[in-house]
Amino acid sequence: MLKRANDGVEGARRRRAICRALAIALVALFLASVARFYHQGTGFTSLIGLPENHGNEIPALRGVPHYVHPSGVTYDGQYYAQLALEPLLRDPAIDRAIDVAPYRARRILFSWTAWLMGLGRPAWVLEAFALQNVLYWLILAALMTRWLPPESPRQLASWAACLFAFGLLWSVRFALLDGPSLVLLVCAILAAERGRTLVSAAIVGIAGLARETNLLGIGILPLPSDRGSWLRLLLAIGLVALPLAIWLDYLWSIYRTTTFAATDQLTLPFVSYAAAGRRAVRFLANPESRGYGLVVLLSIASLSTQAAYLAIARDRHSPWWRLAVLYALLMLVADRSLWEPGGINRFLLPLTVGFNVLLSKSSGAFWPWFAAGNLTLLPTVHRMLTTGWVL
Repeated sequence: MLKRANDGVEGARRRRAICRALAIALVALFLASVARFYHQGTGFTSLIGLPENHGNEIPALRGVPHYVHPSGVTYDGQYYAQLALEPLLRDPAIDRAIDVAPYRARRILFSWTAWLMGLGRPAWVLEAFALQNVLYWLILAALMTRWLPPESPRQLASWAACLFAFGLLWSVRFALLDGPSLVLLVCAILAAERGRTLVSAAIVGIAGLARETNLLGIGILPLPSDRGSWLRLLLAIGLVALPLAIWLDYLWSIYRTTTFAATDQLTLPFVSYAAAGRRAVRFLANPESRGYGLVVLLSIASLSTQAAYLAIARDRHSPWWRLAVLYALLMLVADRSLWEPGGINRFLLPLTVGFNVLLSKSSGAFWPWFAAGNLTLLPTVHRMLTTGWVL
């Protein structure tokens, strides 16, 4: 009997060691995949997706060697990278370089952080902007071990599903705002769980300077139970609103507009959700667009599973559940333009991570829910098996 117990302890220790080793290997694979984007003379700027048309770039960008993809691939990171070179928008050229300047300028936070990390030197700032998603990914990998220590197959799978989520890798690949935003929301949850309500609110308020949807992090704040907690909640709400209010006032002094362009990204519930499904089915019928349609259908199935699980779990005392539920509701009103491969997955990253954290703590069936809720891992797994890389 004693020998059997010792064998069981030794077996558990061996499983923990194997799982930790696999987690380290996955981090190494991620970093190796990032390293592929380095080019002599232009560094890691290939991660940004800068445009070929140098005439539309601000002078500070034209003066810095940077990578331009030969196929002309560009993405939204190009706008925020240029804002990082002109973080107070004092050069009027920034308005010509950005598609909707007041809208993009509203999301200034990670342009500021890149400017600070690059010490204001354009070449360093551009490099910092390209790589800060990688830095935040590593921070997230460490933070998530608080809730998902990769010491068992179940926890390792949940931890990896968060770190290699389709939307998060997309954010890294094109130097977007979603990955760093997720890290701030995770930090806000950590503060809330430690009873630091005002610290949590301040973090959410700062995150609102990166994306407006980050303000849904207000759901992280603890539910009030008495008069004192109500007063604390009101103060916390003020802290959430204050940073963006100050920055919007500054933008008003420049643009004299409400700066709430692109609010058409929201629509009536289920309208775009259903339209995205119908369009994906049509794409499946065309061999040339079949891959696109498949990824959209996988996204719809995964996100719907995640929302369904939250409806069943109903753990309203968990800040993870409250945050994820708000993003599940956001999914229902997301405009059709957001239902693109990578787009909707980035937009709803807090839903995906919250789902995996809550599922890992469930005493019920795990693997069926995990498989159905993380179907968008399949493109990443396929890429890894065929190319050896995850980006």
